[in-house]
Amino acid sequence: MFRNNYDNDVITFSPQGRIFQVEYAQEAVKQGSAVVGLVSKTHAVLVALKRNAEDLSSYQKKVIPIDNHLGLALAGLASDARVLSNFMKRQALGSKMTYGRPIPVERIVTDIGYRAQGNTQQYSNRPYGVGLLVAGVDATGPHLFEFSPSGMTQEMAACAIGARSQMSRTYLERQLDQFEKCGREQLVVHGIRALKESLSQDKELTVENCSIGVVGIGDPEGKRKLEAFKLYDGADVGPLLEKAAEGEGKNESEVEGQTEGTVGESMDVDP
Repeated sequence: MFRNNYDNDVITFSPQGRIFQVEYAQEAVKQGSAVVGLVSKTHAVLVALKRNAEDLSSYQKKVIPIDNHLGLALAGLASDARVLSNFMKRQALGSKMTYGRPIPVERIVTDIGYRAQGNTQQYSNRPYGVGLLVAGVDATGPHLFEFSPSGMTQEMAACAIGARSQMSRTYLERQLDQFEKCGREQLVVHGIRALKESLSQDKELTVENCSIGVVGIGDPEGKRKLEAFKLYDGADVGPLLEKAAEGEGKNESEVEGQTEGTVGESMDVDP
């Protein structure tokens, strides 16, 4: 029934220094549908692939707004994500009531990290079986953080988690140098293309199975102004998917032209 004698609870280390229940929770994240996050100097973007349990059911909610300046995307157990998102909403509201300002992104991510890590120190608890990408804006600019079931949090320039996310991470690593200078629309396009890399051959992104969250800083008349977290779902996703598809066609033609014009020359080509 059990893998071994060291996975009966969350507080027992194996002789190799591993906590197996934390590893099981991390495996739940790997089984969840993929989500992608990117950040530039002005915006942070979350793009998520939604699943439905069966043809007769609705699609799972994957992107959750937390506050005007903050939102998250999840991979793993949606019920655990709901518990953490409700906790984050209470923390965000408490900051406004106590200090009169939005809670800093790093602080709220650290709070859920402490909460998750505490679950690994009590026999009666279990780790949260969900991974999160948290995107937000505060006084220091846009941020993207990754949260894992072990309680570890880290700031990222771009990240992908969930099933088949390695292909998306490969795309993000190749295009990483471009993200910092991207505007809102360009960053969304990169996010959609990265998510497409995680799809199997018989699937494609549609308005039903894709959600996008965007938050950033505008610069009207030279003044920094918050662009509140906006969730694109359903029909709202259509124009963004079309824009990403148009860009893919242009890029393919450019690559073909460059290849034809440099026959016989030594060049690096992505496989």
